[in-house]
Amino acid sequence: MAKEISIWATIVVYVGLMLGLGMVSSRKVKDISNFTVGKRNAGAWLSALSYGTAYFSAVMFVGYSGSSGWDFGLWSVLVGVGNAVFGALLAWLVLASRTRTVAHTFNIKSMPQLFYERYKSKRMLTFSAVIIFIFLLPYSASVYKGLTYVCSILLGIDEMVCMVIIAVVSALLLLIGGYLATLKADFVQGIIMMVGVVLLIYYVLKSPVVVDAGSISGLWNYMKDNGMQPMAVSKWVKLIATILMTSFGTWGLPQMIHKYYGIKDEHEIKRGTVISTFFALLVAGGGYFIGSFGRLYFSEIPEGGRDAIIPNMLNMSNLPSVLMGIILVLLISASVSTLSAITLTASSTVMMDLIKPAVKKQRSESFDTKVLKILCLVFVVLSFVVANTKTPILDMMSYSWGILSGSFMAPYLLALYWKGVNRAGAWAGMLSGFAVAFVPASSKLITIFLAEAPGQIINLAGQGPLFAVIAILVSLIMCTFFSLMFSKLPKNEEFYVQSGI
Repeated sequence: MAKEISIWATIVVYVGLMLGLGMVSSRKVKDISNFTVGKRNAGAWLSALSYGTAYFSAVMFVGYSGSSGWDFGLWSVLVGVGNAVFGALLAWLVLASRTRTVAHTFNIKSMPQLFYERYKSKRMLTFSAVIIFIFLLPYSASVYKGLTYVCSILLGIDEMVCMVIIAVVSALLLLIGGYLATLKADFVQGIIMMVGVVLLIYYVLKSPVVVDAGSISGLWNYMKDNGMQPMAVSKWVKLIATILMTSFGTWGLPQMIHKYYGIKDEHEIKRGTVISTFFALLVAGGGYFIGSFGRLYFSEIPEGGRDAIIPNMLNMSNLPSVLMGIILVLLISASVSTLSAITLTASSTVMMDLIKPAVKKQRSESFDTKVLKILCLVFVVLSFVVANTKTPILDMMSYSWGILSGSFMAPYLLALYWKGVNRAGAWAGMLSGFAVAFVPASSKLITIFLAEAPGQIINLAGQGPLFAVIAILVSLIMCTFFSLMFSKLPKNEEFYVQSGI
């Protein structure tokens, strides 16, 4: 009983701190611009930790690290390294400065607005806004599901109760303070995540299961025999696809790109690049390192599937009560920050790019902000519904990342660096990327509605990461090819003249 009290006390302190930050930030939310991008003066630490906490959630700790560790052993740490090098360092070097410049020049608050300013297509703005709202739902649902596994196993509470608590906390944080609240909360949550991962690694290595393996010598033998064993070509393909999707997949995710809009200046971008890379290396590298010990804890996949590996590992590691509370706060922090980023991005996109242009009558900024808050609530509820489907965490996330990055990365990235890309190329990249990435997601829908789906369909439903990578490559090729084929179409060179990129 004392253990549960300590854990719950730690969680209550965390929730109180987050709501307090939200209430303080709410005083500065005067219009929809403040609610979505703040005052565009965020410093390096706020921006970098906000980016990192939106990047990594319980999906990574529970879904990906457990599943990858079981499949690839210690090789799975390469996923965390790839996330740091490609998903953080290279992403900031290539995207942050130019995206910030364009966003400040044209007062851009969403990715559809960026597409409109570059390609001057209202249909593209509408299409991208709809895609963002619909296909961020599976990702949001996967975050709920990941955290639910942990709380239900470690605290013994009903999964439905856990989901409701997470939904309420993340919704309140957003509704009270908007972007400024999530930014400050992400800073605190980022610190909690870094400290928590270090403590988690320490105590997992000290756990009876690892010590019983023969301390350092036994640990080394485990790494040789089960941790870094030779893998078949098919496993290497799967591992590389996972690395590429979870690293380059962030380049086209609207909630990640959104973090660049509010950075103060170039100096803060340089500092933010270093901070973001360090954060990703510690949190992602540490998370996948912990997951690589799955086969040391279990001889076969535990009840609940691969998503239950990490929660059961924590339960078996005899962590001190207060530390268990900290670890749960770590996972809650990671999840709430990601949920807030996803919800704000999806809801603000619908409000600013679909509803506001459609309503011809002029309305006050406070009214628009209220409508945006209602959309946030709707998105949270829909995510809750999707989370209650029987879909593995890894699959839900890969569907979302694959479709969004497959659709948006090429027209977004090329718009920042190539004056020759045009509307025809952008449409070709969007539609081809969407079509490829939608294959596993549509296969999953078939398995849901058919009692006995064909084996090929079931197999396709589990190939989300591979199709996500293929979608990004196909989109880049098609975007380039059609831009060259229709090179006589207008290029909107004024976009580059005004922004100076």
